[in-house]
Amino acid sequence: MIVETSTHPQFVSNTYLLADGDGGPAFFIDAGGPVEALIEAAERHDVSPSHLLLTHHHFDHVSETNKLRERWPGLRVLISPSEDELLQATGVDIGELHEIEAGERLPFGKLEVLALSTPGHTSGMLSFLVSEHAGAPDGGSGSPSPGAVFTGDTLFKDSVGGVRAPGHSTYEDLRDSIMGTLMQLPQGTVIYPGHADTTTVSREWDSNPFVRVWRGLDPEGTEQCTAMDRPATLVLRAPDYDGGTKAWVRWEDGSDDIVPGSKVTTA
Repeated sequence: MIVETSTHPQFVSNTYLLADGDGGPAFFIDAGGPVEALIEAAERHDVSPSHLLLTHHHFDHVSETNKLRERWPGLRVLISPSEDELLQATGVDIGELHEIEAGERLPFGKLEVLALSTPGHTSGMLSFLVSEHAGAPDGGSGSPSPGAVFTGDTLFKDSVGGVRAPGHSTYEDLRDSIMGTLMQLPQGTVIYPGHADTTTVSREWDSNPFVRVWRGLDPEGTEQCTAMDRPATLVLRAPDYDGGTKAWVRWEDGSDDIVPGSKVTTA
């Protein structure tokens, strides 16, 4: 499997080009740009991408979609149905969109993509599990072997997505997406997040501060704080992908939230 990555210098958002080999079927995941290096990579690998799979509707993941469509006019752009509506509301001109549902599988040569529902950061967030078919004795496709998961803004190396961005759902959704879906993948699965560095399920299971508290390995914090101008308890503050911090807070009514660490102050 070929994976080429381009990272935006300001947003630190990743755009990915995948192919099953030189000259084979290829596709993109997200389009936050800059995409020029990926266009060059496609030419170097002699591939013509047929699809662009969008994890969610935010600008830093879709902004250069039309540049890819200019190069490949037949590129089919797919996004989950609820994200389609949110994307159109932003006013970003993406062109014709097609829907992909959670649970849907797409074949790309010997690769197979499975769309996973991972809401939280946005209500319709999808992660994409990319597997390579194991060779079958009868020449069939065999069973797919998990290889990599592209997590959008749900899970990062040492951090997690916030649930205060436009179109968000809930803390409970985010936790369940990570612990009930992503952390249930084979430990060797490579994680390609929507921002910053690649990691693995095994590493995040052992080292991600949020996952460690959810697993009961580390204690919850009890320090009182002010978060987004409201009194709260600071359960956890941890480094984020962009050099800042992400904070898990508990409001006075007992509900939980994941917010930017810059919005939290302590005595």
